[in-house]
Amino acid sequence: MLKRIALPIMLSPALLLSACGTYNGGVDSVYQPVVQRSDYVLDLQTNGYGLAPGEQARLSGWMQAMQLRYGDRVSIDDGADGATGREEVTSAAGQFGLLLSDKAPATVGQIAPGTVRVVVTRMSATVPNCPDHSRIYQPDYSASTTSNYGCATNANLAAMIANPADLVRGAPGTSISDPAAASKAIKVYRDAQPTGAGGLKSEATGGSK
Repeated sequence: MLKRIALPIMLSPALLLSACGTYNGGVDSVYQPVVQRSDYVLDLQTNGYGLAPGEQARLSGWMQAMQLRYGDRVSIDDGADGATGREEVTSAAGQFGLLLSDKAPATVGQIAPGTVRVVVTRMSATVPNCPDHSRIYQPDYSASTTSNYGCATNANLAAMIANPADLVRGAPGTSISDPAAASKAIKVYRDAQPTGAGGLKSEATGGSK
């Protein structure tokens, strides 16, 4: 009778411990990359249809401080008067290997007359609350993986992806396919001479002189 009573008493602490922490009930981790978008703006004075004197250097310095990189979007909002320094902004963005976007996002604040607004849109991907070691894995009677399950994989994915926007909508493919390019790797493999075609090389070890 004593053994029948002691067994549930011994199991109850384990059940309580296994119920604590983050529940991961499937093979798809509850921690997924979260993409955040930020818009940075710089208002520049214009002179006719170009930038005012000194504004080109100011724009270049701002872009260098922003450390523009692949995945950033550069766009122009020239307000209601249509004054623009598109050529100068395009040239400055080209120094970082970026093209000018066709449409600028909505930003806070009015654009003063005779002013052009340059907008840099940047996205970043992170996995909040990782790592998570809040759940004890053994013993676990709730069909849960560890609380940290998937944190390493998804955190590395968020850190390595070149353009975080691809995690949201994916990268567009091309409608043109070239069968020759698709089969090039297979052709190289088939045409390659087997490594053992020349026979075995004979090697002789010489004694020390």
